[in-house]
Amino acid sequence: MTPPEPPRALTGKQRSYLRALAHPLKPVVQIGQSGLTDAVLSAIDGALVTHELIKVRITGNDEVAATALVLEVEKRTRSSVAQVIGKTLVVYRARKKDPVIVLPQADAKPSKTAKAEKTRVPGKTGAASK
Repeated sequence: MTPPEPPRALTGKQRSYLRALAHPLKPVVQIGQSGLTDAVLSAIDGALVTHELIKVRITGNDEVAATALVLEVEKRTRSSVAQVIGKTLVVYRARKKDPVIVLPQADAKPSKTAKAEKTRVPGKTGAASK
């Protein structure tokens, strides 16, 4: 059996898209006083298989910040954290088979000359006529 591939980095556009999709969601996994245990990681993994996009709430220990857990969650669940709001993580991992969420592709930035050609109006000059 081959190990699952590591998650790819999400672009800003993809993170924004996932944040919008996650807005109405309720947290499905809670990290309690014991922290990030194997049972919690298993619950996150199971929820990602089912839902692809989940919210994880951190309760209990105030010393553990959500941002401190991001890298550990990403690494151990092979997922991407799209957002951290206070003590809530938005976690995404695409399904291997039949993904429901299709991320927007990163657009190539248009060159400056292409941008200038789009804004130019035919028959008009740059100076205002009096």
